[in-house]
This record gives sequence, C-alpha cells and structure tokens, in this order.
Amino acid sequence: MSKLLLRWAISGLSLFAAAWLLPGIHVSGGGWGVYAVMAIILGLVNAIVRPILKLLTCPLILLTLGLFTLVINGITLWLASLIAVRWFHVGFYVDGFLNALLGAVIVSVVTVILSALIREEDDDRHKRDRRR
Repeated sequence: MSKLLLRWAISGLSLFAAAWLLPGIHVSGGGWGVYAVMAIILGLVNAIVRPILKLLTCPLILLTLGLFTLVINGITLWLASLIAVRWFHVGFYVDGFLNALLGAVIVSVVTVILSALIREEDDDRHKRDRRR
C-alpha cells in the first residue's frame, strides 16, 4: 500500500514539474489536489488505454525502435487531461498534442529520477539494517 501511495506522490510531483516547465500545460484552482486527482486519472489511463495503444501500434514501435512509445505517452497524457477536465471538472489543461508530448517526456524523466532517488534511499536503509 505504501508503494502505491509513493508512486502516486511521484506521479503528482512529475505532473507539477510538467505544468511548471511548460506554458502549454496549466492548472486552474485546487492547488495540490488537482495534481493528486490528475495522477490517479493518468494512472488509470496508463493502466487501461496504454496497453491497447501499444498493441495496436506494435509495428510502429518496432519500426521506430521504441521511439513511438513517446507518442503513446503524449496521447495518454492528453487523453487523461481531457477526461479530467470534461468528466471530473479538474483544472489540468494541456493545449495541443505537442505540449502533451513534451509534457509526457518531462513526466517520464522526473518519474525516473524520483524513483531512482527513492530506490537509492531504500537500498541504503536496507544495507544499514543488515549491518545491525
């Protein structure tokens, strides 16, 4: 359960970084709650829609040596923002596909960095516990 909450927090922070760095991604109202809800919606879209998109575009993914996965990430971020705005009235707006693509790259990079930092701290703690 704590790993799920940690992933949720990392996802929210990475969405914050994307909104902070890109003028084409903006948030209205709600503060951190918007990022928290958007992280849940993005997680659900990634769990449900992303595998279908990957299956349907498998030849393109192979042809581009995996780079088309970035396009899929952009599509899922854009779709998650549309779902968040239209169905849940969450103020997370992505203006166009190019901003979604760049935002997805930022979200991916920040998620990898934060996950690596958390793993490093976890590994260090396990090493200290073994020494005792």
